[in-house]
Order: sequence, then structure tokens, then C-alpha cells
Amino acid sequence: MNQKFADLFFEANMLTRLPRSGYQFLGAGQESVAEHSFMTAFICFTMAKMEPKVDGGKIVSMALVHDFAEARTGDLNYVQKQYVTAREDLALSRMAEGFPLGESIVALVNEFNQGETREAMLARDADQLSFILELKKLQDIGAKTPDKWLPHVLERLKTDTGRTLAHALLSSNWDDWWLKNYSE
Repeated sequence: MNQKFADLFFEANMLTRLPRSGYQFLGAGQESVAEHSFMTAFICFTMAKMEPKVDGGKIVSMALVHDFAEARTGDLNYVQKQYVTAREDLALSRMAEGFPLGESIVALVNEFNQGETREAMLARDADQLSFILELKKLQDIGAKTPDKWLPHVLERLKTDTGRTLAHALLSSNWDDWWLKNYSE
């Protein structure tokens, strides 16, 4: 059983080196799948505080593993998905084979993908908010392409909480937090 944990850790570690492929089409920025998953999980942590009736542990866990299959399938962006189909179910089932913890990861990913529970809707919005955060940062430092992408990403938000947080991100500058107490 301990070997299963080691294998899972090494598999998760692959996400730290796997770049998110959409930035190649965006023409600016870069981020690993693990960086994206961390930011999505942190956004979920704050959303759970904003909506105390949701299961905070579940929403953070869901965000943490929502792209786990990409350790095996790679990260396919919207253009690539027109030509290539990732076999995420197969990747997840092979990861979970003979490992009870794997089954809970599969269940969380499936719930996220179905997007029907409140936790899944918030986690999916957090997934988009993580991208909005990166697009806003790129926009603030002078990249032009986020102007094209932001309206499409904003349309994907399904919850009032997600839309409220997106508005806060877009009405701020990426370095406002740092400059508040800046002194020379």
C-alpha cells in the first residue's frame, strides 16, 4: 500500500513540470498544471469561507485534483481538443486501480466534471477565476491578447460568488496588494 502512495505522489509531481498549453496560443505567460491547481484550490478555500454552507474540504480537494489526469494525458487546450481526445476516464481508472484513495480522487474529478453540485459549480468557477487572475496580470503588464480572451472566460462563470470575485479581480491591478505599504 505504501508503494501506491509513493506512485501517487510521483504522478502528482508530474503536474509541477507540465505546462498549461493554452498560454502558447495566448502568446504570453506560462503556468504549470500544478500552479494552476494550487491557485484554483486557494480560490476554493476563500469561496468556502464566503459560502459557509458548502463543504469546504470537498471543494478544496476537488480543485486540487480536478486536472490530475493530465499527469497522464497532458494538458489539451481548446484548439487541441478539436483534434485529440484525452482518455481522462482511462487515465484516472488506471491511477486508481487497487487503491481506495484513487477511487475518491476519481469521484471528486467526476463530480467536478459533471458540475451539478454547489461545490462543483464553485470549483469550476474557481478554475476559471484562476485563469482570469493570470489574464488580468498579463493585461496589467501590457499584454494585448487578454483583452480578447477575458470576455469568453467571464461567460463561463456560473455562480454569483464567481462573478463577484471576477469583478474584484478585474477592478484591481495585479500589484495593488504589494504597493499598499511600499516605502523606499
